Amino acid sequence: MAASASACLCGLAWLAACSACGADWPCFRGPDRNGLSSEAELRWPEGTNGLPVLWKASVGKGFSSFAVAQGRAVTMGNADGTDTVYCFDAETGAVLWKHSYPCDAQPLSYEGGPGSTPAVDSGRVYTFSKSGDLFCLDAQSGRVVWQKKFDLWPWREGDWKNTWRYAGSPLVLGDRLYLSLGQSGAALNARDGSVVWQSEAGHPGYASPVPFQAGGRAALALFCGRAVSGVAADTGKLLWTVPWHTEWDMNAADPVVRDGRLFVSSGNNSGCALYDVSVDPPRELWRNKNLATPMNGAVLWQGYLYGFNDADLCCVAWASGEQKWSERSVRRGSVVLVGGHLLALSESGTLVVAPASPDGFKPVAQVRVLSGRCWTSPAVANGRLYVRNAQGDAVCYRVGKR
Repeated sequence: MAASASACLCGLAWLAACSACGADWPCFRGPDRNGLSSEAELRWPEGTNGLPVLWKASVGKGFSSFAVAQGRAVTMGNADGTDTVYCFDAETGAVLWKHSYPCDAQPLSYEGGPGSTPAVDSGRVYTFSKSGDLFCLDAQSGRVVWQKKFDLWPWREGDWKNTWRYAGSPLVLGDRLYLSLGQSGAALNARDGSVVWQSEAGHPGYASPVPFQAGGRAALALFCGRAVSGVAADTGKLLWTVPWHTEWDMNAADPVVRDGRLFVSSGNNSGCALYDVSVDPPRELWRNKNLATPMNGAVLWQGYLYGFNDADLCCVAWASGEQKWSERSVRRGSVVLVGGHLLALSESGTLVVAPASPDGFKPVAQVRVLSGRCWTSPAVANGRLYVRNAQGDAVCYRVGKR
């Protein structure tokens, strides 16, 4: 496989374990993979006033969000049959390095391009393409440390092949790198890429591995093509399986796991459900269609779930599934939570900020931050907001105090 990397060396190397950096956002959906930010004292515009722009860039087509750590921001895009990983100075937008390799954008009913978000850990950047190109890059220079190629993971005749290829984002825990591959994931040695364990061949779906604790041990929830599986992080041993069938097997929204409970949701009229996964077999606690997330996962905050259906943003009670409110003025996007506030980015590029409350949706700010299709989840780190659209227009806004 042909590959190339260009680099601008900087004086300071990235330091270890970006997940330990309080205000960084080192991987998909933030340091805890749940869409929650520890940022405080952010400033939002009043009404429809704009946000100060720090920098803009063009990164190519795709839906890769930003991983932000140690003063750098990394994302991916595709142009003319080539994927490129970009590393920017997080404050100025200067390109510090980039790494490119051949990859088909594979548009199918949308723009195409990479769907996964890089992960940064211990001075390395991990990226995964739609076609299964896995790279470990040096975070300072962009040079290739190691690389692997996964075909659409050995699939058996008669299995459903991933229509939209790979989309799950890599997860690093300790010295392990986890990927959504096969029926219930795979673990690699993060230092050299050797396989530690792998699940049986099958359809992995489009969601990303979600870490949680099971009996005091590290575990992962993987939303695969036709089920949600819980596995032991160290061995890959299957802990439980919850069957979940969606039209086109389009299971893309990361599940939510908290205190022995699993929330799973998908679009195409599938709806959502809460399971008790502390018992064997898992027990369904409730199921309805009050929150059917087609692409981006919901956030859980103080006993309530907030997420996007196709047509609206809504709030659902974690314990009962009761819908507390729905709002049709923002549609089919992504939501993260910062300082008790929802940052809801609609697919049309409007960012709406509102307190996270089951009592209703009461925006304090509404700002157009992008044009075009916006399905990619924002990143919030060190007083800056990073957003991008499907065409590859990326913008960094100042939202923190200076």
